[in-house]
Amino acid sequence: MHIRKAVIDDLSDIMGIYRIAQDYMIASGNPDQWGHSYPQEELIKEDIAQETSYLICDDDWPHGVFALFDGLEPTYEYIENGKWLNEDPYVTLHRIASDGKAHGIFKCAINYCKSISDNIRIDTHHNNKIMQKQIEKNGFEKCGTIYVLDGSPRIAYQWSKDFIG
Repeated sequence: MHIRKAVIDDLSDIMGIYRIAQDYMIASGNPDQWGHSYPQEELIKEDIAQETSYLICDDDWPHGVFALFDGLEPTYEYIENGKWLNEDPYVTLHRIASDGKAHGIFKCAINYCKSISDNIRIDTHHNNKIMQKQIEKNGFEKCGTIYVLDGSPRIAYQWSKDFIG
């Protein structure tokens, strides 16, 4: 599998992947994180325009999508019940989703992130047990609780090349 930046012609495929992921999350006990309303098409168009949307492809067919941001994440400025591993520059992985047809989507995205940054931050909903397991399996440390823009809490994680737990 390989990773490439998404382009506007990928929008339909991306929204299809998110719909599959939404259905899967709802069916697996996590109806509140995204429901069927997040992410909105306008947000994905913005990700594509800002070149922060990436596809994970087998040959040229997309099976996964994620948004990757370099620089400060405003919702990570305040963390409670813990602290970040460090305050070094980091990338933030958001909105990762899979169509369920290819294995290793999360690992592929993480390996890509590790190839470009020594620090990665990610967060997930407390009901998203599947994502929590993937995050922890890939070497991330639980750092505390952050709050997203709507005020709801998320479990915050960080991976650092220099951290030895």
